[in-house]
Amino acid sequence: MVSSTPATSRDFGEFLRSRRAALGPERAGLPGAGRRRRVPGLRREEVAQLAGVSVAYYTRLEQGQARNASTEVLLALARALQLTATETEHLLDLARPAVLRPAPSTRPERPHPRALGMLEAIADQPAVLLGRRNDVLAWTRTGHALLAPHVPFASAEDPATRPSLPRALFLDAPMRALYADWEHEARANVSYLRLVSGKHPDDAGLAALIGELCMKDREFAAMWATGRVSECTGGTKRFHHPQVGDLMAEFQIWLQADSPDHRLEVYTPVDDQSADALTLLGAVAHDRALGRAATGPTSS
Repeated sequence: MVSSTPATSRDFGEFLRSRRAALGPERAGLPGAGRRRRVPGLRREEVAQLAGVSVAYYTRLEQGQARNASTEVLLALARALQLTATETEHLLDLARPAVLRPAPSTRPERPHPRALGMLEAIADQPAVLLGRRNDVLAWTRTGHALLAPHVPFASAEDPATRPSLPRALFLDAPMRALYADWEHEARANVSYLRLVSGKHPDDAGLAALIGELCMKDREFAAMWATGRVSECTGGTKRFHHPQVGDLMAEFQIWLQADSPDHRLEVYTPVDDQSADALTLLGAVAHDRALGRAATGPTSS
């Protein structure tokens, strides 16, 4: 039997349940926290008490009936469940009425000319421009050589062949092998996709991607089921690169004012060995590009 509850309402209830299950009574400061409990996390009545609402009302919220929930109630729930700022943002997104959501677009994402100009300005660095679903919209040659040398560089130019980093991370063996801490990278991608899904619940492409990965990869399905939400703005990644060996790079995310859903990810080496490896990758990528140009078709 198909549920008549809208997907965003179901997501709202599921998110509340996942965060309630993740918060133990010890962290919540409840009395009798050391007693054995039949279910993980807090009980519904405990969350209701901490948030200052009735148990019946909180139960309806977990059932997805959040259309009339005020901002004050939602923020009280966020405090009771000890949500992070990103998790609170996601909760508010899920409760947002449909009339306030951005209209879904069926047009392929296009990189803004200013973002492409920035990529050109840092052409010697590993960098990639990511779309809403973490599709590659554009990259520098060193960025391509670092992240996906086994796919054509020009694949990012065509929406039909554009690489999906989440899909490759779970379904593409070379990409899985690239990350020394694959599980951490995978969880970060899943948590980010869940954040985006709350902002764009009507994005058919995003829903299709999540559905495909849930069906094809058990690890993705298990990570998605945790309900974790996070935003990633920077950090360090360790690579087992097939061409230059082990290296470490810090990455920084730069948001694009002209295209708020797009993010520019720029990598810098953390040590001399990694710097040498990235320099070598850049030289190889540059030579490969020149070789293709030299052997390409000529006009008569």
